[in-house]
Amino acid sequence: MRLLVVGRLSGQLATAVKMAMAHGAKVQHVERGDQATEQLRRGQGADLLMVDYRIDIAGLIAANEAERIHVPVVACGVDADATDAANAIRAGAKEFIPLPPEADLIAAVLSAVADDDRPLISADPSMKAVIMLADQVARSEASILITGESGVGKEVMARYLHAGSKRAERPFISVNCAAIPDNLLESELFGHEKGAFTGAMARRIGKFEEADGGTLLLDEISEMDVRLQAKLLRAIQERVIDRVGGTKPVPVNIRIIATSNRDLAKSVAEGAFREDLLYRLNVVNLRLPALRERPGDIAVLADHFVRKYAAANGVPVRPISGDAKRALVSHRWNGNVRELENAMHRAVLLAVGPEIDVDAIRLPDGQPLAMGSHGAAPGAGFAERAAQTADAVTRAHVGQTVAQMEKTLILDTLSHCLGNRTHAATILGISIRTLRNKLNEYADEGTSIPAPQSGVASAGYAAA
Repeated sequence: MRLLVVGRLSGQLATAVKMAMAHGAKVQHVERGDQATEQLRRGQGADLLMVDYRIDIAGLIAANEAERIHVPVVACGVDADATDAANAIRAGAKEFIPLPPEADLIAAVLSAVADDDRPLISADPSMKAVIMLADQVARSEASILITGESGVGKEVMARYLHAGSKRAERPFISVNCAAIPDNLLESELFGHEKGAFTGAMARRIGKFEEADGGTLLLDEISEMDVRLQAKLLRAIQERVIDRVGGTKPVPVNIRIIATSNRDLAKSVAEGAFREDLLYRLNVVNLRLPALRERPGDIAVLADHFVRKYAAANGVPVRPISGDAKRALVSHRWNGNVRELENAMHRAVLLAVGPEIDVDAIRLPDGQPLAMGSHGAAPGAGFAERAAQTADAVTRAHVGQTVAQMEKTLILDTLSHCLGNRTHAATILGISIRTLRNKLNEYADEGTSIPAPQSGVASAGYAAA
């Protein structure tokens, strides 16, 4: 983990830095907030900022966000009282570390805020075969395309490949191509020169240069605009990039890993994706099976998430009952590992008694998992309930316009996905760009849009 410390390196702060380094953090230091922003702008990336509470934290975060730099902040300081800590949190800090520091607290904060604990956990033969192939190609320089449904663990696999590569000691940089508007993605990837466009007040190093020597993950690359795909192809082929507004090429040395939850061959046929770029990216394809295709992973992942969230919430680790495990294995898990993780997080909080029973495992809307009582056939009475539900839904929709129906479907799907845009777009069968435009349209009408809930994009196995 890369840690940037901001503030005067006093004795107590220096001690905290040494403790962080003892836990594997690579530390850099500046004294002022503007120096921190400038360092990040130049491509000296960081996973976490540890900032003296007396520095203008809100101003630092605002300056970073103006440059589209999003790095979590932890405040710290000597002789700070409860008011100082509260003010730091209100200013945008994720946590507050009182100094002199405690080793356990430093370790816990680094782990919780950076959240770099992303183990690749598997017991199912189908997933084991994918991991075996990943092990074979990890140390190569080949570009790798990781495919699979949303939530199967594509980013976790990318990090696993990086950790097993010859570049493991160099940066791993991830860019979500679906989350950044087209007009900003080029600058995000390739950087820009001062004055390249309105608002470009200084040179900004892009993700390609930030990842130099390491690995660049292009997450959901299927959402990248075709025009930008041509520039990406040149960067991969010639190992040089052009900053926006730049006058000369900049050499880069990176390995590309890309992910997609769409059929890129189909996108090529539709003219939405360049065939030559697909060939460059797809030297090796790792297809991650959906969770329903690897039932052997469900129980071991569920146990992992129980331990993880019991520790995070300070509650005892309860074993999962036999009935609960059978319910977990029989559930379809359309949201894959991400949905399982959220379900087990809820179960840890809702469980009573010595075990996590089936009653504690609930869907996002609070309903229990679909399972027959005491192991009875899960489909018992299903046809009758389905008919009643279909009739009720039909009656509720009579009289609505197509636009109203579309809006209801989009918002209900987004709520079902706990605000996760990528997952919702996948279920709806539309691009993330189309979904984003629809949500902006609804927001302009004054409609409340579901925000991503805590844990939806949590790291762990499910971040993909």
